[in-house]
Amino acid sequence: MSELTLTQAIDNIYASIKNDNDELESHIAALKAAMAREGVKEAVFEPAKLAQSNRQGRKIMQSYFKKKGVAVSFSA
Repeated sequence: MSELTLTQAIDNIYASIKNDNDELESHIAALKAAMAREGVKEAVFEPAKLAQSNRQGRKIMQSYFKKKGVAVSFSA
């Protein structure tokens, strides 16, 4: 299996979120690995692509990903 780029890993997370969090754990692990390979400290997501783009939804996502060891921020 080839290694995912950071962009591919983030796109997989968007798809997982839209698909009722299907395989989210494995996608987070792949994102974490891609971030380590590319030397990125924080994953940046677009709020418009999230199922819950309101402040509460973003904070829940940040909290959950932080527990998994991934820092998350959101683009403007």
